[in-house]
Amino acid sequence: MEQSKAIIVNQLLSVKKKAGKTFNEIAKETGLTNVYVAQLLRRQAILTPETASKLKAALPHLSDELVDEMMKPPMRSYDPNLIQEPAIYRLNEAVMHFGESIKDIINEQFGDGIMSAIDFYCSVDKVKGVDGKDRVVITFDGKFLPYTEQRYSRQSVQPGLAALACTIRPYGSMVQSILAANLEACMVAQRLRGLPPAEANICGNIGLSSE
Repeated sequence: MEQSKAIIVNQLLSVKKKAGKTFNEIAKETGLTNVYVAQLLRRQAILTPETASKLKAALPHLSDELVDEMMKPPMRSYDPNLIQEPAIYRLNEAVMHFGESIKDIINEQFGDGIMSAIDFYCSVDKVKGVDGKDRVVITFDGKFLPYTEQRYSRQSVQPGLAALACTIRPYGSMVQSILAANLEACMVAQRLRGLPPAEANICGNIGLSSE
């Protein structure tokens, strides 16, 4: 079912409309947040097998073909023109206006880092203010991610490995097969190409066996 994202989103929103349910009602039936339900229907999030059956129960008109589409990794994106929509513009304005102060408090309470938007929960709630008027409550609940000090000892790829890969590539699949066979063959191939003996240690770093 190869269709454009816009077409699929329209079909999914139509399924929701036919069900006559709100995002909150679907969220309650699936155990998700209301915003995540909306993200699923807008193909901004992936549908897991565990949740698929619950969503189908909540939305009876949801076809197997649409479920299959929803279980594919989505192309998460947004239309730059969305900023012209007043509700979205005001949200952006609020984050920009309060952004530096929010960052200061995050740094003060957590340290140097950011809030994840992947390990992240978002919900929208309607409450009554003290004046009895409706108020919007938006919750951003994200994991704190500290910046990492880039220590050489923790680097997963040691210097020289990239250079070795560049040296091997022109020799084609034959050399690659030899290198993949065992550590001894790797060292022989390096000597044949005149690489310094020190480079032999790199073979161990790429998981080649000496047995």
